Amino acid sequence: MAVTSMANSSIRDFQKFRNMSTTFGAPPYPVEYVVIAGGGGGSSAGGGAGGYRSNVAGESSGGGASAETSLSLAPGTYTVTVGAGGNSGAVDSSTGTQGSLSQFVSVTTVGGGGGGTSGVSVAGNGGSGGGGGAAAAGINAGGSGTTNQGYAGGSNGSTVANYPAGGGGGAGSVGANGATGVSGNGGSGVTSSITGSAVGRAGGGGGGAYGSGMTPGSATDGGGSAPAYPNSGVAGTANTGGGGSGGSAGQTGGNGGSGVVILSLPAQASVSFSAGVTQTSATVGLNKVYTITATSTTSETVTFA
Repeated sequence: MAVTSMANSSIRDFQKFRNMSTTFGAPPYPVEYVVIAGGGGGSSAGGGAGGYRSNVAGESSGGGASAETSLSLAPGTYTVTVGAGGNSGAVDSSTGTQGSLSQFVSVTTVGGGGGGTSGVSVAGNGGSGGGGGAAAAGINAGGSGTTNQGYAGGSNGSTVANYPAGGGGGAGSVGANGATGVSGNGGSGVTSSITGSAVGRAGGGGGGAYGSGMTPGSATDGGGSAPAYPNSGVAGTANTGGGGSGGSAGQTGGNGGSGVVILSLPAQASVSFSAGVTQTSATVGLNKVYTITATSTTSETVTFA
């Protein structure tokens, strides 16, 4: 029997599908991103997490900020850089170093600040700030974070032996202050489901157990949890931007974790990378997600066609 009529709703659905089929996956491509810098190295105190920026709908950026505005990109070649984690510092003589920046197009994140050493040295500022180092002489403040990327580190909080240290700041919360007998925990990171499952990244490193009997600071979301006395610090997890933990007297802190750049765009887009890029890809729904874990220079690129 011939079809002589069609419901209005069916006609509308057919027209909507036809219109989508000619434009979905065509340039300019809608791109969602998570860009995280390298975490700061620990010393006596924990290192701060690398700066965290995201435009994934319904998620957050670092420092309490909402997701950034949507981004559409025409076919072309764009800069991509993954920052290395900062080096650890010697607990009794040097602050941990700041992590390196990460970048995608014009979206740049700041490396995490280094954790403070024992004595009176200043904790490092960064995407999130490093914690204040253990000291007998006074209270050492944590370093500051970067607006819309991360939070400040905690202070050492007490000058009572055996000298607590502050936790490094995280993308999701401030590092905790130390207190008598207890070093500060690292600040929390931010959770994203851009890869298809919820993963927390960019946590700060825990403050170190400088002397015997101290309770070390713990960490989450890629930050290094400090070990018991008398050990060196623990590194932040690679490709999370986590801060390295603090260490004990006579030891070193932990290195910061390297950063990461994660991109999600329609699977129909053709994507290629320059030779110095290390990346993996996976299909998530209608999109292809690219997780870029390393770049050999600061001149690496991704090309959309």
